[in-house]
Amino acid sequence: MDPASVGGSAIDPNSVNEPSSGFVIASATPPTVSQQGGAGESSSSPATPSRYESQKRRDWNTFLQYLKNHKPPLTLARCSGAHVIEFLKYLDQFGKTKVHITGCPYFGHPNPPAPCSCPLKQAWGSLDALIGRLRAAYEENGGRPESNPFAARAVRIYLREVREAQAKARGIPYEKKKRKRSTVTAIAVGVNVSVAAAQAVDDGAGSGGGGDDTAGGTATNVGTTTAAGATTTNV
Repeated sequence: MDPASVGGSAIDPNSVNEPSSGFVIASATPPTVSQQGGAGESSSSPATPSRYESQKRRDWNTFLQYLKNHKPPLTLARCSGAHVIEFLKYLDQFGKTKVHITGCPYFGHPNPPAPCSCPLKQAWGSLDALIGRLRAAYEENGGRPESNPFAARAVRIYLREVREAQAKARGIPYEKKKRKRSTVTAIAVGVNVSVAAAQAVDDGAGSGGGGDDTAGGTATNVGTTTAAGATTTNV
């Protein structure tokens, strides 16, 4: 595929940028829709879409334009994971992330002391976020999950290879964030020994048991209750 044939007036390279928070592809601002309210003729604007929804819409429109400008033109129904990978490679020419080549003296250096002639590409994180939005947009626009080209195994493998290659070239490992379990444990310890002892004595007397069982009743009735597990451990 000829990149120049895709990057024409329909997809303006100057409007494609790569912020740190995710991948941005420019498109038209969504139109404002007004609703007429009967005799009062009152109009109200719908809720403003979130930044994520607006970005997802722009990404989707840009991908459709990419398919239209493809030589030969492609329809969404014929789009496969291989075409998605072509799209990602095409976007590299608009990237702003320095990815050092193997022969560069700064290969694997996270903070190069001087500039070099290595190419600029799309960062792995931007591509990964872009694929996530396109995968969701495909199904929202009537696509079937089982035929979603953005969820193809080839696309996942490609993204993993990009992540590993950029981690080595840039000296910045991409570590998967570990989810912290929000287990707030509230420990309620029976500190009122006198109440537990009295209860133990009453239980012993009611059951007809004699002897000095106060100490035993106290020891067995002071429990540690863990709210997270909803269990009681007898000491």
